[in-house]
Amino acid sequence: MADDWRKVAEKVRNWGRWGDDDELGTLNFITAEKVRQAASLVKQGKIFALGINFDGNGPQGANGTRRNPIHLMSVDGGDGDAAEYLLGVPSPHGQELGQIFKGGPMRFNDDYIIMPLQAGTQWDALAHVYYDGQLYNGYPASSVTSAGASKDSIDKIDKKGVVSRGVLLDVAHHRGVPHLPPSTPIYPEDLDATAEAEGITIESGDVVLVRTGWWQVFLDSHEGESWAMGSPGLSWKCAEWLWRHEVAAVACDNVAVEVLPPEIEDTPLAFHLLAIRDMGMILGEMWDMEALSRDCADDGVYEFQIVAPPLRVTGAVGTPLNPLAMK
Repeated sequence: MADDWRKVAEKVRNWGRWGDDDELGTLNFITAEKVRQAASLVKQGKIFALGINFDGNGPQGANGTRRNPIHLMSVDGGDGDAAEYLLGVPSPHGQELGQIFKGGPMRFNDDYIIMPLQAGTQWDALAHVYYDGQLYNGYPASSVTSAGASKDSIDKIDKKGVVSRGVLLDVAHHRGVPHLPPSTPIYPEDLDATAEAEGITIESGDVVLVRTGWWQVFLDSHEGESWAMGSPGLSWKCAEWLWRHEVAAVACDNVAVEVLPPEIEDTPLAFHLLAIRDMGMILGEMWDMEALSRDCADDGVYEFQIVAPPLRVTGAVGTPLNPLAMK
């Protein structure tokens, strides 16, 4: 099986498909006509926010490479007269603000957030994972340094943006369960069966959302480690299915899009390698699809406009976001 994934990699590799200098990957499938089509799907004015809360109660915990966001107030209502403080700040900016606030009733609050860019609902950039010393489109792994990614970074995809037709493949609902069992792999035939049951045809340029029901499991348990490592999700074999359908991007309601623990013992996160590094496909992780799922089940409409722009963090390999599905 270890050799099999490399054979698939050779087949789905999109390097050079959109030019030797491409850094957008499968987002190139989103054409102007695709954007117009997506806009026409908004018929009811319904909006579904698909992002999770950015706070200390997320699945990342308080230790390790990734941690839950830390939210700090720098100025709040208990600070009294901030104008007096600002007048004492030895900078032109502080002095000017101090004079402004001293002369009138306006007061303000300010805050900070400290977080990994991939602590919650996110896009993985094309610079996020690699193997054999190369990123998507053949760029060297050395193009990512302590200063950030000079190639395939998340800010590059803002040239295209992420606005397209979204489709929900609600695998859990199709199987008649609130969520898939732990560590259940989703195979291409599962995606086909779900799409057929929903009356959905996957088209070039679509953003495919796959619901396992797993996010609700975390909300019920708040056990981040077991939730993450027992995650149902896409099998690595779905990479060729996405490539064949010319999908622009894929998102899931679990921690890594793909199933965990890894299917291939000596190749962890093989789907990441195939999708990001070979196909040039950004991955959306930890999307909350629960309300959208209920609405789609109620009205039988599983297509919508998806709007999910990245934050333009220069050189970043991922971005937090709050995607919107509009029907």
